[in-house]
Amino acid sequence: AISVRTRPANPLGWPGFLWCIQTKIACGLHWSPRQSRALNTNAQSQEPVTTGALSMPGPLNSLKVIDMSRVLAGPWAGQLLADYGAEVIKIERPGVGDDTRSWGPPWLRDSAGNDTKEAGYFQSTNRNKRSVTVNLAHPLGQELIRKLVARSDVLLENYKVGSLQRYGLDATTLCELNPTLIYCSISAYGQSGSKSAEPGYDAMIQAAGGLMSITGESDADGGRPTKVGVAIADIMAGMYAATAVLAALVAREQSGRGQHIDVPLFDSQVAWLANQNMNYLLTGTPPDRRGTAHPNIVPYQAFQTADGYLMLAVGNDSQFANCCASLGCPEVAEDPRYSANSARIENRDELIQIIAERLTGETTACWLDRFASLHIPAGPINDLAQVFSDPVVAERRIVRSLNHSLAGEVPTVANPVRFSDTPVEYKLAPPVLGQHTAEVLKDDLGYSDKEIARLYDSGAI
Repeated sequence: AISVRTRPANPLGWPGFLWCIQTKIACGLHWSPRQSRALNTNAQSQEPVTTGALSMPGPLNSLKVIDMSRVLAGPWAGQLLADYGAEVIKIERPGVGDDTRSWGPPWLRDSAGNDTKEAGYFQSTNRNKRSVTVNLAHPLGQELIRKLVARSDVLLENYKVGSLQRYGLDATTLCELNPTLIYCSISAYGQSGSKSAEPGYDAMIQAAGGLMSITGESDADGGRPTKVGVAIADIMAGMYAATAVLAALVAREQSGRGQHIDVPLFDSQVAWLANQNMNYLLTGTPPDRRGTAHPNIVPYQAFQTADGYLMLAVGNDSQFANCCASLGCPEVAEDPRYSANSARIENRDELIQIIAERLTGETTACWLDRFASLHIPAGPINDLAQVFSDPVVAERRIVRSLNHSLAGEVPTVANPVRFSDTPVEYKLAPPVLGQHTAEVLKDDLGYSDKEIARLYDSGAI
């Protein structure tokens, strides 16, 4: 086999993506993406069909990212970039590390079945990264960060606004050091404004940003504001951060300059309320909590059956007619009070009562079969045990396995994106604290063993 690697010319100096051509003498060119073994080794891979004869690494290969963020929003962005092939170095506080390392139980278990000190929370958002411990308060630690930044493309951070300035690691300083740097700051309320100095966690942002006001059962049903079951404000801010970084990289290709990106949790939370925002802006009336019901579509909510619950999601008038036929009441679809979605919204309570009474007469499985036969969107309300036992999880290889230095193996949930020619990479398990400090200093910065030992002794790393 002959392996040829070429780097496209780039007048702006940004490293181009690596293109790898694998030549087999007997078989010719073929596509052979690197893949991790799934926990279910009998599952058939459902990767997209390749569009060509090239076998390439991840789409962000040759991109270097310094991840100085903690908890979830920033690490989520860093993991996305790492999944797409970027080299991500996670900077952590010596002896402590990311806050989520201690957010257990549950804990990762070693090969003997004993709990380690590695929290499951941390495992969910830090794969494909190398961990380097640096004391930012130490002058030599600050110097190390500057040296890493000088040869990096992106820096992610979510420190309290202004706190990195006293270490000389703020956006202005580091972007002067490396004018092509994309410096992405994630904070509670942004880098400017009256609340910029305030800290923030996901739950308070869900509350302050309006999400909890529309989540939970209605007041009439005895409900109260409820947060979403995962830290969705953090996750969405991380998504916005990752897409912003990619956009800034494209802009850098055109201008040759990096820039500072400001991603506030609060702004992100408000932005992705989507249709609920517009419902308010058009009417001046804040939306109510409706449990599982949709404010703009009826019927679109959870219903009780003879043995459990199901979610019914009727999206148009044709589906509604089929739904009524399945329920044994086709005349309801012809009633002018219900025949159009706008009318169904006006007469929501009466219609929901009709449907609810019908659904309690049969089991969930029975109704799902009937609905499926007429292509009516409906589904079971699964817990996670039921989710991960669904055949589609194995078919789509949604669970992967990574080699871990303490546990032997650790499961991970796959990135949902499937590229035909530049597959998502599953290279590294979430690292133990400081696992790669000496490696990065030696291989990336050229430090000798003696110099590294001196840094350890000084407390800089």
